[in-house]
Amino acid sequence: MSWPAVVAAVVLGAAFVVAGASKIAMGEQWSAQAGDLGAPGPVIPLVPWVELVIGALLVVQFARTVTALVALAVLVVFTGLLVLRLAQGRRPPCACFGAWSATPIGPRHVARNVALMALAVVAAAA
Repeated sequence: MSWPAVVAAVVLGAAFVVAGASKIAMGEQWSAQAGDLGAPGPVIPLVPWVELVIGALLVVQFARTVTALVALAVLVVFTGLLVLRLAQGRRPPCACFGAWSATPIGPRHVARNVALMALAVVAAAA
């Protein structure tokens, strides 16, 4: 077991847990912001719960490699959506971490996701 992979998984997992829990805490306000960002309607209610499950699995190191790859795929989709909106000149609130990140999307959101993707790669690499 590689310590860098364990630490990366725990940090990434904690980020996913915080993101999911903060979205749930926002309730309908988060759902509206996700819709404004362009998330597909049927997926919106599932996102926070999927994040919580992925995060919890990473924190407890359950099927770490597979879970980290799933987290990476989720982050690629989220980042693609951010990049698409930025390319369109749209800057809706991210709300990626609920009320803590209700600022308009920008390059820093993409950079944060790239850093999280790097953690996912390290977590999966062991």
